[in-house]
Amino acid sequence: MKITWLGHAAFELELDGVTVLIDPFLSGNPKAAKSPDEVEPDLVLVTHGHSDHLGDAIDICKRTGATLVGIYEIAVHAQNQGVENVEEMNIGGTIEVEGLEITQVPAWHSSEIVEDGEIVAGGTPVGYVVSGEEGTVYHAGDTGLSMDMKLIGELYEPDVALLPIGSRFTMGPKEAAKAVELIEPDVAIPMHYGTFPPIEQDPEEFKREVERLDVDTEVVILEPGESYEL
Repeated sequence: MKITWLGHAAFELELDGVTVLIDPFLSGNPKAAKSPDEVEPDLVLVTHGHSDHLGDAIDICKRTGATLVGIYEIAVHAQNQGVENVEEMNIGGTIEVEGLEITQVPAWHSSEIVEDGEIVAGGTPVGYVVSGEEGTVYHAGDTGLSMDMKLIGELYEPDVALLPIGSRFTMGPKEAAKAVELIEPDVAIPMHYGTFPPIEQDPEEFKREVERLDVDTEVVILEPGESYEL
């Protein structure tokens, strides 16, 4: 299993021979490690409708034929925009696509798609647990801290947790460290920080907070474009 951080909350996951792109905010992302034309995913997972997460998902799926996975409202919106292959689902559900199990789990945030100042689609924000023979990854999406994370850890036992630490719009380092304690992954990778001034954070602070809690989790800090292999 190989996990590549593309900047912000965007990740490229190579699992069981399947390439999964999560929250591909690449155009307009000053920290993006790839352009939309440089990715060739089999699946594109969208956690919610905000432009820094839905990002280039629709255009990428239309260009590559990749399947877009999203909560019902986002999936319908993508279909209306010309995406041929979609898998709609909702929180608590699990589907199998390309041989991978994908579960939508709760995230505490907001989600509306806004175009020209008007809300064109809604839906609830989510996180994802992606499982294959090579491992299990939890992408928390944009979220605050919640006790749901303890259940996610107990039920799905993720090897790797991808957690936002930027604060203001999501958890900060202290809250994300507590999330690690609840989830108990083998590895935690911070995300959703440093893209823009309002979410500047020091990932080393997150690492120190995790170490202070004395949990058996390795914190791996990536630069955009860097990968972690399990």
